[in-house]
Amino acid sequence: MEYFLELFFGGLTRGSIYALIALGYTMVYGIIELINFAHGEIYMIASFTALIVSSLLALQGMTGPAVLLLTAAAAIIFAAAHGFTVEKVAYKPLRQAPRLSPLISAIGMSIFLQNYVMLAQTSDFLPFPNLLPDLPFVAEYLPFLGATEFFIIVTTALVMVGLTLLIKFTRMGKAMRATAQDRNMAMLVGVDINRTISNTFIIGSALAAVGGVLIASHIGRINFYIGFIAGIKAFTAAVLGGIGSIPGAVLGALVLGWTESFATGYVSSDYEDVFAFVLLVLILIVRPSGLLGRPAVQKV
Repeated sequence: MEYFLELFFGGLTRGSIYALIALGYTMVYGIIELINFAHGEIYMIASFTALIVSSLLALQGMTGPAVLLLTAAAAIIFAAAHGFTVEKVAYKPLRQAPRLSPLISAIGMSIFLQNYVMLAQTSDFLPFPNLLPDLPFVAEYLPFLGATEFFIIVTTALVMVGLTLLIKFTRMGKAMRATAQDRNMAMLVGVDINRTISNTFIIGSALAAVGGVLIASHIGRINFYIGFIAGIKAFTAAVLGGIGSIPGAVLGALVLGWTESFATGYVSSDYEDVFAFVLLVLILIVRPSGLLGRPAVQKV
C-alpha cells in the first residue's frame, strides 16, 4: 500500500507540473484557437532565469524563503515579458493570415529561443539548487511523500484556485471568456481584444515560470532542451483533457502524471512515454474532443 501511495503522489506531483504548463497552451488556444509551440521555451527560460538569480543571491549570502520568493518573482516577470514579446512578434502580425502561418511562426520562435539560450548559456546540463523549503511535519505525518513533492502539490493547487477566481470573477477574466466565445461580439461591446490576448499570453507564461522554478528545484538540473520535452508533455495533457478547457487541462495533466508514474513503478521506466501516448490515443478514439472537451462555441 505504501508503494502505491508513493506512486500515486509521485504522479500527482508530475501532473501538477504538467498542469501549470498545460494551462498556458489551453488558455491561448481558447482565445485565438492556435497552439503556442514556443510555450515550452518560456518554461525553460524561466528555469534559467531562476538559476541565475538564485546564484547571484547566494553570492550575496542570502538564504531561506527570501531566495525562493525573489527567484520566483524574477522568473515570473522575465517569463511574462517573453510571453508578451512572443505574442507581439509571432502572432499579432499574422492574426489575419491563414492558420498555418502563425503556427509556423511559433515553431520558428521555439527554435530561436532554444538556440538563443544554448549560445548565451551552454548546451550542457547545469545543476540547479533546491530552493523549496524543508517541511519537517511532512516526514512525520506523510512518510510516503517528500517535502518537495508536498510543496509542489500545495503550490499548484493554490495557483489553480487563484486562476479560477481570476477568470470567473475579475473584469480581465470576463474579457477572456467573452473573447474566447465570440471575438467579434466582444469587440463590439467594448472589450480590448489586443490587450486581452496579450494578458492571456502573460498569465500563461507566468504559470509556466512557476512550473519552471518548481520542477527545476525538484529535479536538480536544467539545460536548453528541457522546454521541448516539458512542452510536448503539457501539450499532450491539454489535448487529453480537451484543448481549450481549463479544467480539462488540469484533469488531463493529472491523468498523464499518474499514467507515467504507475507505468514506471509497475512496468518499466522504458515504457513511460509509450503508456502515456497509448492512453492519449485510446481516450481520443472514445472522446475525440478530450475528457472535458466541448464544442468550439462553448470552450470556456
